[in-house]
Amino acid sequence: MNMTKVELIEAVAEDTQFKKKEVAEVLSSILATIEQALVKGEEVRLPGFGIFSVKESAERNGRNPQTGEKITIPASKKPKFSFGKTVKDAVKAS
Repeated sequence: MNMTKVELIEAVAEDTQFKKKEVAEVLSSILATIEQALVKGEEVRLPGFGIFSVKESAERNGRNPQTGEKITIPASKKPKFSFGKTVKDAVKAS
């Protein structure tokens, strides 16, 4: 089973007694702030939960799988998330 953004908002609203609209605004702000930090190349560390970061891959050589032709794969940046020990341990124990 997957939890959607709407279900997450409902769960947090029920847990905190805040209105769903308020929770939705806060969640949107948190996600936008994390995205802005990643665009700047910054890490976002949430102790016990995890780390949002940007992984950079260097330019490298490869092959087109259809033709076998050598190609250059350009350098790129990708968002990355690493779970913290607390979350890993909680999942492992479940």
